[in-house]
Formats: sequence, C-alpha cells, structure tokens
Amino acid sequence: MSGGEAGGAKGGRGAQLKHTGLRPGWTTGACATAATTAAYTALLTGDFPDPVTITLPRGQTPAFALATEELTGSYAMAGIVKDAGDDPDVTHGALVRATVRLLPAGSGVVFRAGPGVGTVTRPGLPLAVGEPAVNPVPRQLMRDHVARVAALHGNSGNSGNSDGNGNGSRQGNGNGGDVEITISIDNGEEIARSTWNPRLGILGGLSVLGTTGIVVPYSCSAWIDSIRRGVDVARAAGHTHVAGCTGSTSEKTVVAAYGLPEEALLDMGDFAGAVLKYVRRHPVERLTICGGFAKLSKLAAGHLDLHSARSQVDKGLLAELARRGGASETLAAEVADANTGLAALQLCAAAGVPLGDLVAVAARDEALAVLRGAPVAVDVICIDRAGRVVGRSEVA
Repeated sequence: MSGGEAGGAKGGRGAQLKHTGLRPGWTTGACATAATTAAYTALLTGDFPDPVTITLPRGQTPAFALATEELTGSYAMAGIVKDAGDDPDVTHGALVRATVRLLPAGSGVVFRAGPGVGTVTRPGLPLAVGEPAVNPVPRQLMRDHVARVAALHGNSGNSGNSDGNGNGSRQGNGNGGDVEITISIDNGEEIARSTWNPRLGILGGLSVLGTTGIVVPYSCSAWIDSIRRGVDVARAAGHTHVAGCTGSTSEKTVVAAYGLPEEALLDMGDFAGAVLKYVRRHPVERLTICGGFAKLSKLAAGHLDLHSARSQVDKGLLAELARRGGASETLAAEVADANTGLAALQLCAAAGVPLGDLVAVAARDEALAVLRGAPVAVDVICIDRAGRVVGRSEVA
C-alpha cells in the first residue's frame, strides 16, 4: 500500500506513515472480511476467488491470497494469514478462518465465535455479554461484503434484526445474504493470553478488530519523529490550530468540529507526550487533543504514553472525578469496580454525572502542565468507539 493510499502526502497521517518508512499491514477484521467474501462466493458459485479483493472503509482495495479453503454441500471455509506489516502485532502470521453457511431467507447475518475467537462475558465493551468478540466495524464490513456477493450472485434475502449499534449476533444487512459466519483464529486462545482479553472478560480467544482495516506500524522513535515533522509541516503551512488525534475516528471528529485541513492533523497515536513536548518547544496558537475516552483518561491521570502495555485506565481517578461531578459514594464505588473505562462512563451517564467532561478537563489541565506555560491554548475532546463526543473541555 502506498503512502498516498494511507492519506495525503503533504501532511497528516499519510505523511507521517510515509516518513517512518514502515510497512503497514492488515487488521484481523480485514482478514476476516476477505475470508468471508471468498467463502461466501464459493458457497454460491462453487469457486473460491484467489486472490480475493475487498474494499476497506477508506476506499483501499487490497487483495488477499487464500491459505486454505474447503467447500462441502453445507458450508464453505476460507483462511487468510494475517500480515501485520512492520508492526509488532501478536497476531502477525495468525491464520484467520471464516466458515459460511446459508440460512433461511430473513435470517440476516449471524456471527459465531469459532475456535480461537473470544466471547464477551462482562459488560463495558461495545458488544453485549454473550456475543462473539467480533467488533462492530468488522461486523459491518462483513455484512457489506456479504450483501455485495449476494447481489452479484443472486442470493438476495430479507434483512434480519439489528439493534442499530452493530451489537447482537443476528444482523440484517438490508441488501440480501442470509448466512451464518463463524470466525476462527488458529491458536487464538493461546495468543490471547498475551493480550488484555482475559482481564476484560473476553474468554476463549482473540478479538476481531480494526476500524480502518489497516494496521499502522509503530516504531516509537520513528513515530515520535514523524509527529515532530507533522508539527513542522503545519507551522510551515501557516496553520495556527493543530490537533493531536489518537486515530482516524478522532481525526474525523476534529475535522467535523473545526474544519481543520489535513496538514493540521497530527496522528499522535499513543504518544501524547511527544506532541506536547514538541509543541512546547515549537508553539502553535491552539492545540486540540482528541481521542477515545479511555485513552484520554490516562492522560488525565498524568500518563504521556497511552499504549495499553505501558499505562492503564485508573478507575480510582475516574471514581474521584465522578465524586467531583456529584456522584454518590455508591456510584463512585461502582465506577472504581467497573470492567472498563467505557463501563464507568456508562454508569455515570445513566446517573447524569458528566464523567466525560470531567476527564476532558483533567486531561487538558495535564496537557497544560506539560506545556509549562508555552503560549498554546488547549482543548480536549473525548469520543466513544462510534465517534460520538462524550466529553469536552473549554479552551484554556
């Protein structure tokens, strides 16, 4: 994939990725979608497309070679070996399989967890308890490709039931294709032991993840250097307002809120400290920090590296912030004992406690402390996994 496919060449995420010289890869969600597309096509036509091409959310059209395939009278299975590029991803080289079976018309698309894919057992995740750990964006990507294959090869059906948020094992696609999709990952249960899945209550294997389909590789030194070059590009272009974003969803949020051009977007990933320290030495008039609620709660706690391997959500801090927002001691105790940051946020939202805003303000104040009086105004926006704004600070 070229740098232009990842974004623009002048600035923003694409320029940063190009600057690192690192090779991007594909998420488990992209691999599962490609395997599903190949298996469903074979089920309808008798032939597996190899390589199989899919369309990712940002328009890229990668092709995947099949590592294994099987076709019987009742199902088709295709497998793809995940290539994570130059990222030290624990699932690099894993075999991702999709087994597809036809269902009666009106069934929609049903997702199952096969061997090596986990099941959600605790609340606080973007999937309901009991669901296979196939995240909402990969689910939608698979439903979209099932619908395309169904339309192309004449297996239209009625849509199934959906909760509107990508949750629930039965999902209608509205365009036809009534199938059961079982995703499996060879040795996934063993690999998952080196992830946070067991602690989050995702048992039995890995999660199928990915919002863009692309694994952005991280070399700490190269990525931090790319952040610095991003600030340089923005300043040279005359931009007085830049945004440090944790990913593509937060980028979209900032663009929608402020209309910032690509050159003013800094893909900071987990390296909030790198953005703040460089902007301290090379000021801009305004810095917006935008990211997921859980990640920015780490910044609120004083962590400058937001990676899950190097910092964790401090639920004791969330409980204290909730108290400041009017939470009862009972609610504060529930927040402190919550499974995830999202679960804590949901508990407070139900009680009318603005935990998202409180985290945004605390994160802004930590950012200002790192800036040490540099002439930079800061605001913080917290979002959820769907890109909805769940917390916001004023500019200070």
